[in-house]
Amino acid sequence: MTRHHPVPVLAVLLATAAIVVGACGSSNGPLGSVPPASNGPEPSVDLGSPDIPPGPSDAPSDEPSNAPSGSAGPGSSPTASPSPTGTTIVRAYFWLGGLPGSDGLVAVLREVPATKSVATAAVNAVLAGPTSGEGGRSITTSIPDGSQLLGLAISGGVATVDLSDEFESGGGSASVMTRLGQMVYTLTQFPTVKSVVFQIEGVTRNVFSSEGVVLDKPSTRADYTDLLPDIWVDRPAFNAAIGNPAHVTGNANVFEAAFRIAILDAAGKTIADEQVMASCGTGCRGTFDVTIAYTVSKGQYGILRAYNLSAKDGSPESIRDYRVWLTPKS
Repeated sequence: MTRHHPVPVLAVLLATAAIVVGACGSSNGPLGSVPPASNGPEPSVDLGSPDIPPGPSDAPSDEPSNAPSGSAGPGSSPTASPSPTGTTIVRAYFWLGGLPGSDGLVAVLREVPATKSVATAAVNAVLAGPTSGEGGRSITTSIPDGSQLLGLAISGGVATVDLSDEFESGGGSASVMTRLGQMVYTLTQFPTVKSVVFQIEGVTRNVFSSEGVVLDKPSTRADYTDLLPDIWVDRPAFNAAIGNPAHVTGNANVFEAAFRIAILDAAGKTIADEQVMASCGTGCRGTFDVTIAYTVSKGQYGILRAYNLSAKDGSPESIRDYRVWLTPKS
């Protein structure tokens, strides 16, 4: 699969970041209004994201106002996090811009009304697009405006998602692949979903859009690895609290599987910088799961930076920055 770049290349190295036999329902209702299909329930609220959205009192206006309460520790399984106010946290996947090798899919968090239909809530969240604040940090979407969820059924590890015809409209093959990848990654955040089948207005698509993108089998995350940066941090999500020590997971395809993760405080000072080894490298994408301790005197936004050192001259490359919430060690 050829690597795609659906957003313009930025002029800086450091990007300030980070599916189907579907039951049909109303596409115009509020978040979570599409009911689960009778042939298989959606994942329960115990199967969503463990990340906690940040929100200190001095946060920018586009951030939520409730303070972060921490994040899941090492070894935690993905679980939705109901807050005391009766809400649930889900993930939505968008595109974080940057230079080739550092641009790609990125997870953000959405706080939604408490629901057992968390997969429906997550799909509606990705269809709604990035917030204005996220847009100002180079986060975009390839999903066309007006795209709506018509139905969602999950059975035997396969999610069948039925979308309105707007989802198939516009854009070239890169845009189409990216929007499909956004949806696949959003739905497969739940352990009960391994693959996704796409329907448009109730009709299963084996060839998608006028661009002729072939979907000859249910789509999995492995079908969209070309949409990932060289070093992809999946947890923590962009803007999420990372805990202390930080628990960082993802995958990478770098020379000899070695790269580095640094943490920078609000002033841009490096407060941690460690070598990380993926499970494989140099032509294969290996996974990693590490904890990194750091020291700050008070809660603050900072940067989680994943980068590689050039085999040629040792200079930093494939730099990927995620805005995160840092907390003192308890």
